[in-house]
Amino acid sequence: MNAVPTPLRLGGAGGGPRPRSIALVSEHASPLAVLGGVDAGGQNVHVAALAGTLADRGHEVTVYTRRDAPDLPERVRMRAGVVVHHVPAGPPEQVPKDELLPYMGHFGRHLLRVWQERPPDVVHSHFWMSGVASLPATRALGLPLVHTYHALGTVKRRHQRLADTSPPPRIALERDVGLGCDRIVATCRDEVDELARMGVPASQVTIVPCGVDTDLFTPRGPAMEPGPLPHRILQLGRLVPRKGAAVAVAALALLPDVELVVAGGPPVDRIDDDPEVRRLRALAAEAGVAHRVRFTGGVPSRQVPPLLRGADVVVCPADYEPFGIVPLEAMACGRPVVASAVGGQLDTVADPGTGRLVPPRDPEALAEAVGELLADPAARAACGATGRRRVLRRYCWDRVAAATEAAYEEVVDARPAMTGVV
Repeated sequence: MNAVPTPLRLGGAGGGPRPRSIALVSEHASPLAVLGGVDAGGQNVHVAALAGTLADRGHEVTVYTRRDAPDLPERVRMRAGVVVHHVPAGPPEQVPKDELLPYMGHFGRHLLRVWQERPPDVVHSHFWMSGVASLPATRALGLPLVHTYHALGTVKRRHQRLADTSPPPRIALERDVGLGCDRIVATCRDEVDELARMGVPASQVTIVPCGVDTDLFTPRGPAMEPGPLPHRILQLGRLVPRKGAAVAVAALALLPDVELVVAGGPPVDRIDDDPEVRRLRALAAEAGVAHRVRFTGGVPSRQVPPLLRGADVVVCPADYEPFGIVPLEAMACGRPVVASAVGGQLDTVADPGTGRLVPPRDPEALAEAVGELLADPAARAACGATGRRRVLRRYCWDRVAAATEAAYEEVVDARPAMTGVV
């Protein structure tokens, strides 16, 4: 394939594009959600930060997400310039995201009714089911549609195989969304290659990475109190098997005098009931390291930077990772990262400058890389400083929002002027 994806380019210079009405559709990942649960993680952070930064750049943003509790109001003002619209689609309760596809028709018809009365200038759908819901409405109304996958079904199926709980039509519907939208905003180079194998041309794709709040995530500030052992490594994120916490537990057996803190999952008062925590505790007991593994439970976003600052090394040993925001947050806090060489982590973690990349599912390789850094304080400090500079140069949210804004302008400019309501 000769076409190449549109490179990241900045917008907003010299006053930037005129203010737009932007609809962000994020069917399962609300920007208001508490992070760390099975279906609440990087996408929630991404949508919230993108919405806020676009609002700071003068745009009017509405985030459409599914109503998952009966007492939620239809509209919530998240901050200046951003409204969250709770869409009635399916029961008003928590439903696993892999069971939401039957409700996307209702979701899409609600979008159509709302947008008929007040059409946005551009729609940006996040995750494949949001694309499924948005595509018919945008086609009916002639609205430009930008799409970000956040994760692809082909990758999930390849890695999880029989454990993949995605609906059977997922991959075919993802292809339909990719071919039917006006532009795909991919988060890394690996995703572009995967889309090409699905039959979605690279000429349809702009690469814009995820971002990190460089004012919140900084090297300076309070840090988690030291533990009883000389060193601490941290694993942060959703507590699901593919994130590789079991690999970190196995590596710990090869790292004496090291504590592993695992942050994520349900609140700490319910942590004992979590099946993944029970599995990891059993593995830790079998490896003889149970006394060196601590589970914090889910952590509010404002408490994440102190956790990161309190770690000597942050580990991200996922089996696969569509992008991975945790490495960016760690680098922004000046901490070295040891991550599996998969997906977006191939783009974000510079080996050896900001940390190390290791094969996935390889506890020995993870332990060796972590052990080298723990033994060399100067190398850890150098990686931390380089990581902070890399984040400021490439991944601050204003740069990411400006590049996303440029993609919006391209699709709006490419659309013929509307002369009436469809």
